[in-house]
Amino acid sequence: MNVRHVLVLPDRDAAEEVAQEAVDRFGLPEEPQLVRDALAGEDDAEDAQWLVVVEDPQERLDTGTLDGLAAEYEGWLEAP
Repeated sequence: MNVRHVLVLPDRDAAEEVAQEAVDRFGLPEEPQLVRDALAGEDDAEDAQWLVVVEDPQERLDTGTLDGLAAEYEGWLEAP
């Protein structure tokens, strides 16, 4: 089963840094996907969160560690 972790970050810069940090810390085979998540009813880029989608096919990543990484950038790990 392929587990997918979603980290929510406040802006694109933070999301890009978290994605690179995840590759470096966890030895991911590929960089996580970045997705812009506009808040409901908002078209302004200032009101967008960014998602970092981390694929975990072997279920080896610890959710507490991922949440801690996101928290370092004022984000969080979305509950499944």
